[in-house]
Amino acid sequence: NEKQQLENIQIKVDNGPENSGIRRQFLKRMVEFADQTKKSIQLLYFPPYHSKYNPIERCWGILERHWKGTLLGNAQTMLAWVKTMTWKGLNPIVKLSKKVYQKGISLTKKEMKEIEKRLERNPHLPKWDILIRPS
Repeated sequence: NEKQQLENIQIKVDNGPENSGIRRQFLKRMVEFADQTKKSIQLLYFPPYHSKYNPIERCWGILERHWKGTLLGNAQTMLAWVKTMTWKGLNPIVKLSKKVYQKGISLTKKEMKEIEKRLERNPHLPKWDILIRPS
């Protein structure tokens, strides 16, 4: 149903270690996000070692060519270079985030079992296609 698709959120996710389809905290946060927004969330992961499909990785490649090996010794230098690059004719909106995320928080097996009940994993791609419906 087209209307239902518009109401859902599809997130194309890098397959990095911080947000993979088996990261407990990330999945817990996505379940909470689905409940808060009252929208289904579909997580679609890029296959491992296929960065050519990932727009963020393509953007990094353009940025690396733009700064031509300049030593990025501090945040101000890095931000100045990023603000002057263009990708598809556009300059990015750049902000420095100083937020520090708490590490070392883990879910118990029992807590994760409850989260897993909320995850609808595609049987053919269980790590790379996950649907989370709001409760």
